[in-house]
Amino acid sequence: MAPNKTSNTAAYTGIFTAVAASICCITPVLALIAGTSGIASTFSWVEPFRPYLIGLTIIVLVFAWYPKLQSKTQEEKDCACDEEAKPSFWQSKNFLFIVTVFAGLMLAFPYYSNIFYAQPSKDIVYVSQSNIIKHTFEVEGMTCAGCEAHVESEVNNLDGILSVKASYANTNTVVEYDKTKVDLVAIREAINKTGYKAIDTENKEEK
Repeated sequence: MAPNKTSNTAAYTGIFTAVAASICCITPVLALIAGTSGIASTFSWVEPFRPYLIGLTIIVLVFAWYPKLQSKTQEEKDCACDEEAKPSFWQSKNFLFIVTVFAGLMLAFPYYSNIFYAQPSKDIVYVSQSNIIKHTFEVEGMTCAGCEAHVESEVNNLDGILSVKASYANTNTVVEYDKTKVDLVAIREAINKTGYKAIDTENKEEK
């Protein structure tokens, strides 16, 4: 029973560390679903620790799988009690396999979280070149591709937006818009609504 208990403890730890590794990206999606976008960047401080949490998750899962895959000696087989011979589902390889798949999905979440952000369809309309403005905002708090998609989705909901490209690597968002339909204040408010902080890169002062 001891190996099974150890394996189960490691499995639950693996779930926790996998979720913790991606919580900075999961939170914005949950905030979007719940309609509480203000908490979107609550766990952004976790991002620097993500590589360590990923490594810990892998180590823990290897530790969980080791006793499951280890061959029993003849003596252990002879001494095995009925309960050990027929482990419950929660102590089985099937359960550990499910845990491993779930952990993998959580670790990979930042790479597919953008699918949760639907981009609104817009009719193509002619815009005079003199009315097109391109502006760059510095955006604090973005930590993954999911954060980028969150910002882009929110800004795209505004009328007059021609294009928007957020980059967590460059910590900015570049917006091209029709100045007759939307202004910088509205765009800045849309970005801030996601829970991140928009700052003008042109004059470097917070708005």
